[in-house]
Amino acid sequence: MRIVSLNTNGLRSAAKKGFFDWLASSAADVVCIQETKAQVEDLSDALFHPAGWHVSFKSAVKKGYAGVAIYSRVKPDAVLDTLGAAEFDDEGRYLEARFGNLSVISLYLPSGSAGPERQESKDRFLNFFAPKLAEWSKAGREVVICGDWNIAHTEKDLKNWKGNRKNSGFLPHEREWMTALLGSGWVDAARTLHAELEGELYTWWSNRGNAWENNVGWRIDYQIISPQLKPKLKATSVFKAQRFSDHAPLIVDYVD
Repeated sequence: MRIVSLNTNGLRSAAKKGFFDWLASSAADVVCIQETKAQVEDLSDALFHPAGWHVSFKSAVKKGYAGVAIYSRVKPDAVLDTLGAAEFDDEGRYLEARFGNLSVISLYLPSGSAGPERQESKDRFLNFFAPKLAEWSKAGREVVICGDWNIAHTEKDLKNWKGNRKNSGFLPHEREWMTALLGSGWVDAARTLHAELEGELYTWWSNRGNAWENNVGWRIDYQIISPQLKPKLKATSVFKAQRFSDHAPLIVDYVD
């Protein structure tokens, strides 16, 4: 089973850059999208509903903002799209597709880089989400949480870590939150498979300077999985042969 996560920074923009052509040849079973930046009615064209795929969208109330989607080869048994907090549900940050005992979630955590107000929202999300994760871990389901977490966990996870210690995405309390999450039993799929890799696992590059060309990146996109899926981890990679966004697709293969 192949699961892909990608922040498209606008699904319509990614489509113009060949994303759906790549999707057809990706061998993916489930693809989780973040930051669709579109309302459902904006995505009615057949391009966004390719043959052989089932798709669900969760848009933000604010037009052109955030939003998540899940494409799957198999029709989900159920789709959930609310976490239970209006601040985040209205921003379209969560979508869950259930396939038997497996839940695949597309998650888009707030970014705090726009200023203190957005950092405060991000911190509220972290405080709200930690008990939710604890609840999910007790439910007995196999869970894959795909998404843009907007946190680089360790110094291995971004090129210029020394210069970013006071910047959102690499703040001490954000990193400690991620450490606590992984210490509670949740598993970082890519890091489990490649404990020491650095630049090969970056998933986001600034549009400033020549960050992409020089691989001055961050690893902020993850597949965080429930512990019972850890033995099923097979391979992971970041697709960089084409560029659909300022993020790149994170691919993880699991043993069926």
